[in-house]
Amino acid sequence: MTFLPSKKRLAHIVYESDDSASKNFDLILLALILLSVLVVILDSVQDIHQNYGTFLYWLEWFFTIVFSVEYLLRIWLSNDKPGYIFGFYGIVDLLAILPAFLSLILVQSQYLMVVRALRFLRILRILKLPEYLREASLLISALKSSRAKIQIFVGSVLTIVLVMGSVMYIIEGPENGYTSIPRAMYWAIVTLTTVGYGDISPNTDLGQFMASIIMLLGYAIIAVPTGIVTSELTHAKNKSEKSDRHQFKICHGCSLQKHSPDAIYCRKCGTKLESPE
Repeated sequence: MTFLPSKKRLAHIVYESDDSASKNFDLILLALILLSVLVVILDSVQDIHQNYGTFLYWLEWFFTIVFSVEYLLRIWLSNDKPGYIFGFYGIVDLLAILPAFLSLILVQSQYLMVVRALRFLRILRILKLPEYLREASLLISALKSSRAKIQIFVGSVLTIVLVMGSVMYIIEGPENGYTSIPRAMYWAIVTLTTVGYGDISPNTDLGQFMASIIMLLGYAIIAVPTGIVTSELTHAKNKSEKSDRHQFKICHGCSLQKHSPDAIYCRKCGTKLESPE
């Protein structure tokens, strides 16, 4: 007689969150992720590192071992191993443990372990919040729909940066800090995005005039990607709402919504339901 759960049951605990065991597993995992990220952040504080560096170091390795075991466990339990390994969550799970091993070779690479914070995305699955999942789906749909427009926009911006950078290289020259076209393009990007570091600035009248044009152009360009995504997001939301109206039945007696398409009577008041328009 064994007290160990079967592989099927273990897979359900690890991958699902519809019973107490699986929810507890996920909540413990989230707590460990939070603690591991907190340890990395505290270790970057010089005073804390000097006083508790060794303790925090072993804590980091403890979390790394736990997450490594969990990662291997997920691979073993998965019915679609390549799908998990090369999927989003699989890559994030792998990135969560790699920095610790890289730190054995590369100095300070252990601070990259803050990428473990991405694993908090699992909370959407754990808490089963359909409204958040729905909004996330709408956002992804909008980004995909606006991909071609965004690509055209990025291409246009890169063209402007190339042209203006080359012009400024000719106008200002190496004596004013524009030592090459790539260096001048860097200045154009900083100016166009209205960041303005000030490490390079035009000194000639013509150069300052061109810089003024790029600055004004920057304010106009900033609004373009926001408008593109907003438009697609509105379109996706309207499309989703229209689909909902056609998919679900609404009771005209008590106004209860979202009856299943094959429902005949309202589950609350018993009124006969009409087919959705």
